[in-house]
Amino acid sequence: MKKGFAVLGLGRFGTSVAIHLAETGAEVMVVDQDEANVHEVADLVTYAVQGDISDPETLTSLGIGNMDAVIVAIAGNIEASVMATILAKEQGVPYVIAKAQNEMHGKILDKVGADNVIYPEKEMGARIARNLTVGNFIDLFELSSKVSMVEMIVKPEWEGKTLVELDLRGRYGVNVVAVKRGVDLDVSPAPTEALQAGMHLLLTGYNHDLKKLMQGKA
Repeated sequence: MKKGFAVLGLGRFGTSVAIHLAETGAEVMVVDQDEANVHEVADLVTYAVQGDISDPETLTSLGIGNMDAVIVAIAGNIEASVMATILAKEQGVPYVIAKAQNEMHGKILDKVGADNVIYPEKEMGARIARNLTVGNFIDLFELSSKVSMVEMIVKPEWEGKTLVELDLRGRYGVNVVAVKRGVDLDVSPAPTEALQAGMHLLLTGYNHDLKKLMQGKA
């Protein structure tokens, strides 16, 4: 059975979330007061509705209580954001994600029942800063406060060597979870295959171990 999601508010964040959810095959309903915003994604989602997300009758008539999760993506209008979060929880939505404009807004959303409060601009800024300072890493994804996954290009000194010879786990405490060759991703790389120039490695490990790898300190 397909999962159902409602995205309330179609700014850049809400639109992006709605489209990506729809691409996974989920049923996605979007609601926004702006007719142009609704029209823009109407052909990409399951249901696109023009309406006031802070109006109890609107949300009740749309049946958001039947959704697996609701994303309250409006942050510019704090009152509407808070009201939509309250209404979603009152109608029995099991998981409500709410976008916050600032710390105070986030605290209010948390108090009224949001299951997850997010700060997209703040989090994106932090990620960009991290990616600018991770040296040889192309990208970095935090899995927890202490563990991350990184993508890096095979170093010149690693070319022609196998994963067994490099022994990244033994030397640095990091695990190779996949090898990328162009657009192809191999999640079960042969440990005896020689690495080539241009290949990418996906690695997981504790942040301090990944830092040692970046610095070449065994």
